[in-house]
Amino acid sequence: MSPNIYIHEIRARFKSVLIWSIALTFLLFFFMSIYPSFADQAELTKQLMSKFPPALLEAFGMNRMDLSTLIGFYSFIFVFVQLCLAIQAGNIGFGLVSIEENELTADFLLTKPVSRARVLTSKLAAALTSLLGTELVVWAVSFITISLFWNGHEVDTTGLILLLVSMLILQLFFLSVGLAISLLVKRVRSITPYSLGLGFGTYVLAAFSGVFGDIKLEYITPFKQLDPAYIGKNGAYDTPLVLINAAITVIAIAASYWLYMRRDIQAVS
Repeated sequence: MSPNIYIHEIRARFKSVLIWSIALTFLLFFFMSIYPSFADQAELTKQLMSKFPPALLEAFGMNRMDLSTLIGFYSFIFVFVQLCLAIQAGNIGFGLVSIEENELTADFLLTKPVSRARVLTSKLAAALTSLLGTELVVWAVSFITISLFWNGHEVDTTGLILLLVSMLILQLFFLSVGLAISLLVKRVRSITPYSLGLGFGTYVLAAFSGVFGDIKLEYITPFKQLDPAYIGKNGAYDTPLVLINAAITVIAIAASYWLYMRRDIQAVS
């Protein structure tokens, strides 16, 4: 790994990490602040949810969540946290090497006495550090908001920790898949459409998996492989699906190295 490339990448993404961290902080504070109302009016909440279409409840996993419990309510919020983290990781993955190619500075970097493998390793290490920065903020804010708004209700510590740990698994998936796709296409002119498409696309697949039932879309979407409703309810991961997620991540990273080693980098003419 090259320390210079690593530090440069960290600095380049600091502002983005800060913005995502602030946004997630506001999201968690806003939703957790209304938890006491749900908990105090549990019966009214259940009656209200019973009037929703079953397909809608299944799509959001709400038929498997008890919003009157802290872990159930947090699992519901965590769906939106996952979506934000997925888009963030996708942004970094798609832009990891494509930004320099678009700015025509990639050839300058590769003229340095650093192998392509070290370049990509340094970039991936910096990307992982940036993602961990956001995740640490989510961990801290989650515990702070729970301590502020738990209102004396029981806290399922095991389920909560498993949900928070799943953030890293989720973001590694979108980082690696985003990077692999960016190296498969000839040129990524704008990373936003790609990251939004990947994030929302896999999220919609997870929703349709619950609606259609027999169609096993959970095998290809991390939102189903790391379903907050399942983790919150069972206090455990769905191990076969998590292993599928990990396998896709490893394959995507290996493919990214293979593609980057053989990629024809456009030079400044």
